[in-house]
Amino acid sequence: MIGEPRTCWEAIQARASATPHNPLTVEPDGTVMTFAGFRDAAERVAAGLAAMGIAAGTPVSWQLPNSRAALILSAALARLGAVQNPIIPIYREREVGFVVRQTRARLLVVPSAWKGFDYLSMAEKAAAATDSCEVLVCDGDLPEGDPAALAPFEAPLDDEGRLPVRWIYYTSGTTADPKGAKHGDDSVIAAARHMWERLELRSDDVWPLAFPYTHIGGIGLLLATLVCGARMLMVESFDPQAHTRFFREQGLTLAGAGTAFHIAFLAEQRKNPEVPVFPKMRAAIGGGAPKPAGLHMEVKTEMGGVGIISSYGLTECPIVTYCTLDDPDDKLAATEGRFLDDTAHKVIDGELLLRGPTLCRGYLDESLNGAAFDDEGFFFTGDLVEVDDEGFVTIVGRKKDVIIRKGENISAKEVEDVLFSHPEVGDVAVIGLADAVSGERCCAVVAPVVGQGGFGFAEMVEHCKEAGLMNQKIPEQLEIVDELPRNPAGKVLKQQLREAYGG
Repeated sequence: MIGEPRTCWEAIQARASATPHNPLTVEPDGTVMTFAGFRDAAERVAAGLAAMGIAAGTPVSWQLPNSRAALILSAALARLGAVQNPIIPIYREREVGFVVRQTRARLLVVPSAWKGFDYLSMAEKAAAATDSCEVLVCDGDLPEGDPAALAPFEAPLDDEGRLPVRWIYYTSGTTADPKGAKHGDDSVIAAARHMWERLELRSDDVWPLAFPYTHIGGIGLLLATLVCGARMLMVESFDPQAHTRFFREQGLTLAGAGTAFHIAFLAEQRKNPEVPVFPKMRAAIGGGAPKPAGLHMEVKTEMGGVGIISSYGLTECPIVTYCTLDDPDDKLAATEGRFLDDTAHKVIDGELLLRGPTLCRGYLDESLNGAAFDDEGFFFTGDLVEVDDEGFVTIVGRKKDVIIRKGENISAKEVEDVLFSHPEVGDVAVIGLADAVSGERCCAVVAPVVGQGGFGFAEMVEHCKEAGLMNQKIPEQLEIVDELPRNPAGKVLKQQLREAYGG
């Protein structure tokens, strides 16, 4: 342990000094990046970016898949004190254009192409709609310079004595446009501390970075790794068979990070039940969405360790509850753990409100803050919860009409608006249905225009793509009805639809 750092860059420096030659990341092809190598590369890239005019407070958006370049870029921006906006790779023209305009990004960093998608073309269109944004292509290499030319690192405090905003993470929420939550190094470090404390992270732990690093959980995973000196197994895009083998060969001790991964690992385990797929695994890490009933005991019984250690949080307020390694199975199976000691909460009409050190500084669009926070600064999560006599939290539903697919929010209204623009769609409702792999799947229930019978699944997908909707938001299920059920006030009875099509 290096002790709790004050800033992200200080964590990088301290770990590089403590164990310079130990591996930070290992990749499937055998490439290793040491802690010192990470620091040194980040300083060179920081110097290269500084020569391009990036400095403290400069807004920079970047959208890269998991890679050494992504980690190094985020560290370089932290070294400069830039305001960075990591964008998950599934975002497409609608979302990327919006966030680049709203953040007033000076630079947008993307790969030329990845997984068959032309990111450069999208980025150029997004930048062209602004006054000052430039596009930087990163296919592995980033601009470099002489670190000796860099000014000394500083982390000044704002007028309220806090570290300034240095991170902007977007969440789709319940509005059609994504919402940018403002974080400082202090809030993302606080979330990371919850991880390393509750998981009892050790220097000999090995865990995967298999979900997108650009998710707010990514910086938490990196910081926890830096503080404890653990090792990350980094994969660009998760392949269950190949990467389960890679994780096993590297001695994985903590299996993460969420239901989709746990189900994939179980499937690999069941191919050869007598041989542990991860012989050194001490726990599986849950989060992003409630886990299916029974999954905890399946993981514990078939894979070993203590089972699933779940947590709960949001982009606006990451990691506010956590299970522990010592919790009983009934709590591990059905709850998201207990509130952290530093987190205050209220439950009003079933809805959870939060305040604590991981809470964001509000939204970039300040007009959203009035409805998001109460007079005491508590954040309305929109999640409905039950808290038992021992303090364990169960998420029982959401007030917000969002679908959480693989940990990412999908606005039902946004998808409905896109589908309603199709000339053959007379009425539409988009709902989330429980899914054992993705947490929830997106289902569109469509009443076609009378006399039109040609609207089908292929037409729906094509229309969504032409409208610029990212793949993550395109419904995976389509149901055709004569009319949607509505109450006397005209509101669609979505619960009826969930019950009808959720099998």
